This record gives sequence, C-alpha cells and structure tokens, in this order.
Amino acid sequence: MRIVIGGASGLIGTALGRSLETEGHEVVRLVRRPARGAGEAEWDPLAGVLDPAVVSGADAVVNLSGASLGKLPWTAAYRSTILWSRLSATRTLVDAMNRAEQPPAAFLSGSAVGYYGDRPGETLTEDSSRGAGFLADVVVAWEDSALAAPDAVRTVLLRNGIVVDLAGVLKPLAPLTRFGVAGPLGSGRQFWPWIGLQDEVRAITHLLTSTLSGPVNLCGPQAARADDLMFELARRMNRPYLLRVPKFALKALLGDAADGLLLSDQRVEPRRLLDDGFTFSTPTVEQALAEALARD
Repeated sequence: MRIVIGGASGLIGTALGRSLETEGHEVVRLVRRPARGAGEAEWDPLAGVLDPAVVSGADAVVNLSGASLGKLPWTAAYRSTILWSRLSATRTLVDAMNRAEQPPAAFLSGSAVGYYGDRPGETLTEDSSRGAGFLADVVVAWEDSALAAPDAVRTVLLRNGIVVDLAGVLKPLAPLTRFGVAGPLGSGRQFWPWIGLQDEVRAITHLLTSTLSGPVNLCGPQAARADDLMFELARRMNRPYLLRVPKFALKALLGDAADGLLLSDQRVEPRRLLDDGFTFSTPTVEQALAEALARD
C-alpha cells in the first residue's frame, strides 16, 4: 500500500511509519520543510498548503498531527494552539482530498477519548454521547473537520487513549517514580483508558484494511485505574508508592489540564475494534508497561 502520514515525527507516527515500511508498504511522510526524497512531501498545515497530488491515489492517509497535550500549563494561548494545530492539519488534508484527481481509499484521522469527558460510574463505547469540558470540545471540532472528507473516502476517527510508553504517559511519571516521589493522583481510583505503543500501531495497521468507519476507541481491552499503572511502575522500578497528590493541589498546579489529563474517570471499551476481530498483544496495563520498559 501507499500510505501518507501527517504527524509522522511524533511518537505514534514514528513507530507506525517504521512498522509499515518493515512490512513492505510505501510511506510518504508529510514534513514542514523541503522534502528530501520520494518518502517525504512538503506541506504547511497552518497555511492550508498541500499539493493534492500527494494524496491522490493513496491507499490511506493517516492524520496524527496536533500539538502535545503534555506541554504544561495550558495557558489561554496554548489552549488555542491545541485546538488549531488539530483543525488546521485536518482541514488541510481534507481540502487536498477534495481537490485530488483520485481521492484516497481511506482516511484515518486522529481523535481522543477526551470526547467522553469525565464519566465516573459509566462504561463508555463508541455509541456513548459526548462529554463536557475543553478536550471534549476540541475533539468534537476535530472530528467534524475529518468528516468533511469526500463521501467516497472511508473515514475512521481514531479515539486514542493514553499511550503506555516512556515517550508517552510514562515520560513524566518514570522520573518521579525513580526519585521515590510517586503516589496516587487524587483518589487514584479514576479509570485511565490506556494502550501499549505496539498495539496502537497494530490497531491502526488493522484499520487500514478494515471496513470500519466512524469512531473507533483505541484503548486496551482490560480497564485499569491510575493506581494500577502507577503502582506497577513503582513496583517494577523497586521504588515506593506513597506520596498522594490531592486533587486540589493538582488543580492549583495544572488548572484545566489536571481534569483533562489526570483526574478524568473514563472506563472506555474498544468495542468496535474487538468486534472487528482485532487481538491485543498486551491486553493488560501490566503487560503494556513491561513491554515499554523492556524497550528502554
């Protein structure tokens, strides 16, 4: 297949591109500088510039572009960056598809479980309603932009959970644990929708040739609480897990980001992915964590 990737230099995009090339597929990475060879194509998503010929005839376009949610604090200016980095990239890709001589067969566009908001006591599937809050608002606008792709293009909305990797959710947690200052965040009982990096790549690859369209939850099949992940990390690093950070302190320090990233309770199921026959290689958060640490 010929696959065009926006956001190819990020954590997921880098792993996905390498995996697809290993399987013998042709990967075209969109870059914001002059292209270096046939494996790259220049674009400027903030200016809405992308040659339609780049996506014309592609088997799939994968959109993973967007400013990091992990850059803190979320000032008013950075909240705008979070939103517009996603909308501008998605609209640029959709515009190129609409102008292409032959639109791509599939469009897999990044999204997030932030769509569901804070929903304690609920089990959330792709049929669940949208939630409230800044991230839910971002995701709704993001997905609406993706759904403007041509009718002939099978469009999948990748509602990602947190990626268990040392360059993902573990990036801030591992150093705290190493220095012995880890502990429950708030109650620690909130459900975190998680997924291992390798299963993230495998799931996207599966969806390239699936018949699914619309929202698909990319998260592990066995629910895990924040404490499950963080305590297991401390155990594997042979460090204590004692210092609770109260909810009020997290909110005072991080503002909206505390609710959006750390305190939201979201028991999300990957129902459509499982029903489509996908099998997880690391079905528990403990296995995903062990895989991530082994890669280190």
